Amino acid sequence: MARDKNKRAEQEARRDELLKEVSDIGRPDAYVLHEVIRLEGDEELRRNGLALFLSAFAAGLSIALSLIVPGVLRSHLPEADWAKIVSSMGYAVGFLVVVLGRQQLFTENTITPVLPLLHDRSAKTAFRVVRLWLIVLCGNILGTLAIATVMAHSGAFEPPVLKAFAEISHDAIANEFWATFVKAVFAGWMIALMVWFLPATASAAPFVILLMTWLVSLCSLAHIVAGSVEAFYLVVTGAATMNDYALKFFLPTLLGNTFGGAALVGVLNYGQVAPEVEETKAVEGERPD
Repeated sequence: MARDKNKRAEQEARRDELLKEVSDIGRPDAYVLHEVIRLEGDEELRRNGLALFLSAFAAGLSIALSLIVPGVLRSHLPEADWAKIVSSMGYAVGFLVVVLGRQQLFTENTITPVLPLLHDRSAKTAFRVVRLWLIVLCGNILGTLAIATVMAHSGAFEPPVLKAFAEISHDAIANEFWATFVKAVFAGWMIALMVWFLPATASAAPFVILLMTWLVSLCSLAHIVAGSVEAFYLVVTGAATMNDYALKFFLPTLLGNTFGGAALVGVLNYGQVAPEVEETKAVEGERPD
C-alpha cells in the first residue's frame, strides 16, 4: 500500500513537471504530450470505483446541455440553412461543462487509459482499463437516461422547445448500423484528438473544445454519451423503442467511438513515440527500486 502511494506521488510530481514544461515551451514535442496524457490515464486507472461512477453519472447529466442549448436555440431561430450552424454551437456547452469540470466521459477514456496499457502491456493494466470503461460507461448512460426522463416529463420546457428536442434527437436513430458506426468512428477520432491537444493548449482549452465538438454536431456524427440523451429522449416520449436505442444507436456508436479513439488516436500516436518510450523504460528498468 505504501509503495503504491509513493509511486502515485512520484507520477503526480512527474506529471506536474511535464505540465510546467508544456507551459514553458509552448509547443511540446509528441513524447511530452504522450507522457502527460499517459500519467493522467494512469491516475484515472487507480481511482476509487465509486468516485469514478459518481463523476461519470454527473457527466451524463451535464452532457444534456448538448441537447438543451441547441434545442432552445432552434426553437427561437427561423427556418433557414444558417440556423443549424448557429444552433449546433450549443452542442459544445455540455462538453465544456464536462471536460473543464473534470467529469468522467467515456470518449475521453478511450485514449487516456489506453496509453498506460500500451506502456505496460500486462493483464493487470488491461483489467484496470476494462474496469474503468465499464464503470464510466454505466455511469454516463444511467445519467443520460435520468436527465432525458426529466427533460421529457418535468414540464420545465415549453412545447416549442420539446418539439426542437425531438427533431434534433431523431438523427440519433435515423441511420442504419454501419452508417452510424462510421459516424461514430469520426466522432471518437475527433474527441480523442481534442483530448490529445488539450495539454498543449491549456490557455485555449475552451476554444479547442468548442471547435471540435461543434464540428461533431455540425457533421451529425454519433457520440455515445451526448447521443444517448437524444436517443433516450425519443424512448421516454414513445417515439422510439429500447430496441431502436440498443441496435440502431448504442451498439454501433459504442464500437465506433471506441475504435476511433483507442485505435486511430491512441495507438497511432503512440507509434510515433514508441522508440522513446521503450528507451525510457529500459533505462528506468536498470534503476534499483
